Amino acid sequence: MNADIRPLPTGLSAQGRRIFRLYSLYRLLIGLVLVLLISSELDDRLLDLARPDLFRNASWFYLILNALIAALVPRPRSMVQVFSLAVVDVLLLSCLFFAAGGTPSGIANLIVVSVAISNILLRGRIGLLVAAVAAIGLIYLTFYLSISQPEAASQFVQAGGFGTLCFAAALFIQGLSRRLQLSETLAEQRAEDVASLEALNAQILERMRTGILVLDPQNLVLLANNGAQTLLGKDNLSGRTLSSQCPELLESLQLWLANPTLRPQSLQAFADGPTLQPSFVHLQRGGQQNTLIFLEDISQIAQQAQQLKLASLGRLTAGIAHEIRNPLGAISHAAQLLQESDELQSPDRRLAQIIQDHSRRMNLVIENVLQLSRRRQSEPQLLDLKYWLTRFTSEFRTSSSPNQTVHLSTLGSTLQTRMDPHQLTQVLTNLVQNGLRYSSKKNTQGQVWLKLFRDPESDLPVLEVEDDGEGIPPEQVHNIFEPFFTTESKGTGLGLYISRELCESNQARLDYKPREHGGSCFRITFAHPRKLS
Repeated sequence: MNADIRPLPTGLSAQGRRIFRLYSLYRLLIGLVLVLLISSELDDRLLDLARPDLFRNASWFYLILNALIAALVPRPRSMVQVFSLAVVDVLLLSCLFFAAGGTPSGIANLIVVSVAISNILLRGRIGLLVAAVAAIGLIYLTFYLSISQPEAASQFVQAGGFGTLCFAAALFIQGLSRRLQLSETLAEQRAEDVASLEALNAQILERMRTGILVLDPQNLVLLANNGAQTLLGKDNLSGRTLSSQCPELLESLQLWLANPTLRPQSLQAFADGPTLQPSFVHLQRGGQQNTLIFLEDISQIAQQAQQLKLASLGRLTAGIAHEIRNPLGAISHAAQLLQESDELQSPDRRLAQIIQDHSRRMNLVIENVLQLSRRRQSEPQLLDLKYWLTRFTSEFRTSSSPNQTVHLSTLGSTLQTRMDPHQLTQVLTNLVQNGLRYSSKKNTQGQVWLKLFRDPESDLPVLEVEDDGEGIPPEQVHNIFEPFFTTESKGTGLGLYISRELCESNQARLDYKPREHGGSCFRITFAHPRKLS
């Protein structure tokens, strides 16, 4: 029995406290009714009282005691308190049962109700003990009443029935309470699982790299995860219209709404931003049809596709280079011999020169593609960029023509990074030569400015290569780093692509931005010196 009378460290549950408050209110109501009954002197008329004085005193005592219990014990802290209050209630009602004349008074029904309510709060044998106290009290008091009132001997069957009813009510209520408790426990567990799953989904949604947007019919953003805000370059999208945040995405959505069978075109939300592939889904929410938008960053996929394409092209070129180079060398050599002939006329000599020029260009394309397929792994070294750039500029000036100038300016103290010096030389030579070539087309003196400084936001070394040429048209900016894209008739279109690949292999980044006063600016953002250590 001690196992059933263990104290509860936190008292009753919230539902148990509510039931106990209703139980207290019920006892107060019974006590009030009894007091009103004796105060109006209707007790003698309605009840065949065996002990009138005892009934009146017990009624007042029942009301006052329950009022004190309700005031002093609003929240019992252990099952012992609940059990004690239930036993006291049964004993007081049994006393009223005896004073009122036994089973004809109807107070036995109140005892059964009290037993039933107490068994909602109590469990197991301790609840049955309350029922046993009530049954013993009913039978014993009926027997004691029959001594002074022989006509009460006929109440034994009814008293026994009420005693049995007390046990039946206790067992039934305990079984029902046990089922309800299991259902409540299961419901709470399911609620916790749902809450945990919802929190997990919210966490997954926030950490997803895929951007997710939910729009209402007026294209107002109802939900935007961190991935969407990062891909679109916005800090807070919720509560704002899509037209004000990303008109390109709204245009793609309108085209999809007009024809859902069409695959939406990829887009770029901001300059130097990732290439995004949107997809749209109708989302029914109540009577409102919203739109669910998925944003996938396909920049890496496109880059990997280009790398696979170039790798395949490099392997193919490497396989047929020998067969192409031999006849190409023969053609170039034959054109050179033909050009040296004294009998060759001037128009034919010009045709021989064209053959030589295009042979050299074809050979250059083969060399560049072979360089992609045979590119060695980078071997980063700790470089002092100020010292390295000073030496590079000095060596470049010695080999450049008089009408070409390279300026160098450095800001800040020591700027270090880890990069393969040979690959950095290849990248910077390509950028400087391109800048001088485009600058010479516009000006009599070709000029390039090298500016080395530390980025105030990222604290990383940055090198900018600027020229005062015509610059790159805005519609071609997105294509300049693609392989084989060129604006010159003699270019191969691989220089900038190789330069960016070499930078990325050293965890640096090569970007383009237009120069404020005309011309081009290529920016190299180097890695932290401890990044590749």
